[in-house]
Amino acid sequence: MQDNEILGHINDLVDEEHTLRERLQKGDLTADEEHQRLRSVEEQLDQCWDLLRQRRARRTAGEDPDGADARPAGEVEGYLQ
Repeated sequence: MQDNEILGHINDLVDEEHTLRERLQKGDLTADEEHQRLRSVEEQLDQCWDLLRQRRARRTAGEDPDGADARPAGEVEGYLQ
């Protein structure tokens, strides 16, 4: 996946986040439904940002950015800030 594709996916996920919050406010879904889906969206966002950072780091180091791989959500979610 290329950087522009990753950024496009990030934008789609952010749009979905906003849509979920709007649907909750309108009563179109329950808080539990919204929380479950938001958790999945947030994990995917973290994975996308991690992959993008990996690609940029590889490029900066003179390596092939295509050698970067998406890491499992559990691994990415376990990073300390």
